[in-house]
Amino acid sequence: MKEIELEKLKYPIGKFVTPESYSSEYISNKIAEIATFPERLKRKVEHLTEEQLDTPYRKEGWTIRQVIHHCAESHMNCYIRIKWTLTEDTPTIKYYHEDLWSALDDSLTMPI
Repeated sequence: MKEIELEKLKYPIGKFVTPESYSSEYISNKIAEIATFPERLKRKVEHLTEEQLDTPYRKEGWTIRQVIHHCAESHMNCYIRIKWTLTEDTPTIKYYHEDLWSALDDSLTMPI
């Protein structure tokens, strides 16, 4: 497989590109994007069957169900990290093993 094809599989929405500046407009747009994410995601997946939710989105990748659980977990971890940063003098930002979290029973079987 070509390198570009492998990268598309690893980063299906593309790699993060650092903006040239963090303008008020940029920040407002990103806040709106995050605020509307749950509803936009729900509209995309609410019609899927259990079998479809348990289908990997790419070879050797997570299932759609795991990706959805990962989105929630990622946002929860970000929220907690921000709270630590705002409330502690020297916060320790704890890493979590996303791959191991995605293998836990909740990510494999619980409703989205």
